[in-house]
Amino acid sequence: MELRPYIEAVRHELSLAAAAGGDDARELAERLTAPLESAIRLALLDALSEAATEITRDLAPGSVDLRLRNREPAFVVTPAPADTWTDQSAPTPEPAPAPTVGEDEATVRISLRLPEHLKGRVEQAATRAGVSINTWLIRAAAAAADGDAPRPAVISPATGGQRYTGWVR
Repeated sequence: MELRPYIEAVRHELSLAAAAGGDDARELAERLTAPLESAIRLALLDALSEAATEITRDLAPGSVDLRLRNREPAFVVTPAPADTWTDQSAPTPEPAPAPTVGEDEATVRISLRLPEHLKGRVEQAATRAGVSINTWLIRAAAAAADGDAPRPAVISPATGGQRYTGWVR
């Protein structure tokens, strides 16, 4: 990214403002523009760096970095890593339609810790459904929140003499 046009624009505006003050002001503005160039460049770099930080916050886990080469800034975009929960060797199934629950809403990130055996079962269920693990979990959470999810069935020993666990509709 070339900073020269922005620095020249500030220099031009300073000379226009100084012209209104007469010859002495114009001469002073000419003497000040050289030292101000480095201050303007530094201020622009600070603004670009802050912008890269804000964008990185929104892109997480991806990132945007600002690098300086030959006194000129350059943005380096690092995309988020591929979904590590999917098996890359398996053929990718046709994507199913996206869930309709909350399509227009913003998304939020949460951390979910699953036991290893449950993670495997979730992966298998998502593969059978032909969707990503994220989509499958969103659908399962929406169904549970709406009361459509299966509920665990437990028959206590007092009523049936045996204990059953599992899921029923």
